[in-house]
Amino acid sequence: TQSTGSSGINAEYGINSEYRGTTESLTVISDRLREAELDSKVEVVVAPPAAYISKLAADLSGTKVGVSAQNVHEKASGAFTGEISCAMALDCGAKYTILGHSERRHVFGESNNQIGAKTKAALASGLTVIACIGEKEQEREDGKTMEVCIEQLTAFKNNIGDDWSNVVIAYEPVWAIGTGKVATPDIAQETHANIRAWLSANVSPDVAASVRIIYGGSVNGKNCVELSRQGDIDGFLVGGASLKPEFVDIINCQRT
Repeated sequence: TQSTGSSGINAEYGINSEYRGTTESLTVISDRLREAELDSKVEVVVAPPAAYISKLAADLSGTKVGVSAQNVHEKASGAFTGEISCAMALDCGAKYTILGHSERRHVFGESNNQIGAKTKAALASGLTVIACIGEKEQEREDGKTMEVCIEQLTAFKNNIGDDWSNVVIAYEPVWAIGTGKVATPDIAQETHANIRAWLSANVSPDVAASVRIIYGGSVNGKNCVELSRQGDIDGFLVGGASLKPEFVDIINCQRT
């Protein structure tokens, strides 16, 4: 039975519940995860809205399911009303944070420099970073997928250094997030392989071999098996499907 990513790295399957969730609906998710028989070789992380981090951390205590913030601010404290600091996320029970999600980039206008600064602060605080990269539809059509991804990766690299042990890369083509469109397994694999090759050349071969590169973008119970069979896809960042019972099937998709 193989439940690691196809590259041999332990897989990671993350839930990002996005701008959704109530106490009731998130209790359903936590109960489902507590009661399900999850593949022990898969690392599962839940990323609720900030208001529910403490609740999910309490609900999932005693399990192997981790809790993530969806975003953090780069400053430890100050006049940043509405933001959440790394220390606050940790205090609420989060051990991870998503950074650079496409909505933070394209809706809230976060720059590569700011995302890099957030990454540096998060790693220094002890949080594991789920570092998101990905191109818009027009950028893919213009043949600029890797140009965009490399620009985003470089900002992460400049703030991580040589130790990537607490970093997971999430490739999320913007055109596939919440649209029902999904990169074909071949398209996703090609981009993941290119990302890994860039890491090998620009960080180190060891980091390229060990870092997990997960895919996000309309992953569901129907397409997860074929995606998971690709050699450089080490897991998923799941949005809408994570709110449904099929998320357990996605977690267990490499069980035989």
